[in-house]
Order: sequence, then C-alpha cells, then structure tokens
Amino acid sequence: MLIIQNRFIPFGKHFYAINLFGIVFAKYRLSPDERRHEYIHTLQQRELLFLGFYIIYILEWFVRLVCLHRLSDAYMNISFEREAYTKMGDPDYTKHRKMFAWANYIS
Repeated sequence: MLIIQNRFIPFGKHFYAINLFGIVFAKYRLSPDERRHEYIHTLQQRELLFLGFYIIYILEWFVRLVCLHRLSDAYMNISFEREAYTKMGDPDYTKHRKMFAWANYIS
C-alpha cells in the first residue's frame, strides 16, 4: 500500500485520508492504527476488484443516508468502515482476516 502525504487530498477538513485503488492520500503522517484502517480498505477493494468496492460503498452510503438522515451517521455505518474502525486497533487482524469479512458488518 502506497501512502502519499500531501495537503490537498482528501478534500474537506473532516477527512484525514482517502484510499483510492490501494493508494492512500493522507494529510499527515498516519498512526499505525490509521495505516491498518487504510490497509483493511485495500484488502476490501482487492476482494471486490476495486470497482465493486466503490459501487457498493456509494450505494450503501446512500441507503444509510436515507435511513439515518445524517452524513456522519451514514458514513460510520457503512459496512466497510465498520470493519475498518472496529479492527484498526488489532495489530494481528490483517494476518487472520477472512475474505469478505466486511459482510459481517452489514445490518
């Protein structure tokens, strides 16, 4: 996973990093937990051949937004984000993670 530190991407002041096709753009040096969070996204993207990840991500975000009515709540309830945030503190998680583990976070 390549990490490019810069001041411009991701756009918006509330985001610290964005993972685009396994390349992470970060506004500052990422902590080990933040790196792991982004690596979990890289694994998710690979499982869904990248494009599938983005299609599901956007569709799920939209459904969550309609149901929850708040941008931040919609984002935090996307299954990909739920897995990444829940497991980013576990240094061994990516070593034993099962494929499509994000599906366990759909509810």
